[in-house]
Amino acid sequence: MKVGILGGGGCFALNFAKHLHRQGIDHFGIGRSHKAPAFWQIHHDYRYTKAHLVTEMTIVLKVLDIERPDVIVNFAAQGEGAASFADNAPDFFETNCVALSRLVCELRKRDWLRQFVQIGSSEVYGSVDHPAKESDPCWPGSPYGLSKAAFDQYLMLMWKTWKFPAVVVRPSNAYVEGQQLHRIIPKTLIAAMSGKPLELHGGGKAEKSYLYAGDLSRALVDIIEAEAFGEIFNVGPDEPVTVREVVEACCAVVGADFDKIVKVVPDRTGQDSRYWLDCTKVKNLGWRETTGLFNGLQLMYLWVKNHPELLNEDSTYRHRV
Repeated sequence: MKVGILGGGGCFALNFAKHLHRQGIDHFGIGRSHKAPAFWQIHHDYRYTKAHLVTEMTIVLKVLDIERPDVIVNFAAQGEGAASFADNAPDFFETNCVALSRLVCELRKRDWLRQFVQIGSSEVYGSVDHPAKESDPCWPGSPYGLSKAAFDQYLMLMWKTWKFPAVVVRPSNAYVEGQQLHRIIPKTLIAAMSGKPLELHGGGKAEKSYLYAGDLSRALVDIIEAEAFGEIFNVGPDEPVTVREVVEACCAVVGADFDKIVKVVPDRTGQDSRYWLDCTKVKNLGWRETTGLFNGLQLMYLWVKNHPELLNEDSTYRHRV
């Protein structure tokens, strides 16, 4: 089996590539950029081509036609729910819907493709008062979530109409070494280690389900090996936690005083109150979460500690196209 990874330079894709390497599975990546060493957390010979899915589709397809992967796993996305409310909202639809639908139209013509795995998002369900099942309706609370839900539904339609071999995986809020610094876990660790102030939106009352990327990578291989088509799989922990609890845990790992670094500020635009997934379906394949939040935060702390240059990096969100 050969696996092609789109969005192959992102932190979750790199973790997946490491997992494939450990499993002895042939793989390669295509992504829009190369990263600085602290963010390029991979230590084997990773075949990687720099090509932008939106602006360099011809190059992407050329590499795919040369490699002829059995499976494509797509991590490529324009992320960040809060930022998608701004004037750059069209960029989220351009990447997450338009470019990917063009890609699917081309891939339908290739006889070498056996499975297309789309990395979706738990945000498509919006705020929930119960663990969301794959069969639950999508009520996204941001343009980002809406763009992800739209492509998910397009893929399901392509399976129903043309038997395009798609499967959608909806992870909860994932984290891993090499993650963008504006995300809450690396941002909190850096604040706790450097003494910088940390703004906690809405006091951190929102609940989210945090999943270490290594567990997501294992789930992806389980789903690929199950040869699922036209299906959706949620992947996440059993219970959500508040953002405040995550920040408190980060401070505890570092040994910092929560009250000295945290400043409570008004909630951000479009903040959903709870992300929570029912993962019975993927558990029926044998998958279980193995890296609990505390152990995952320890790994994140060691990553920052081993890359002290991160303590002086800008951790604000920067929109990239």
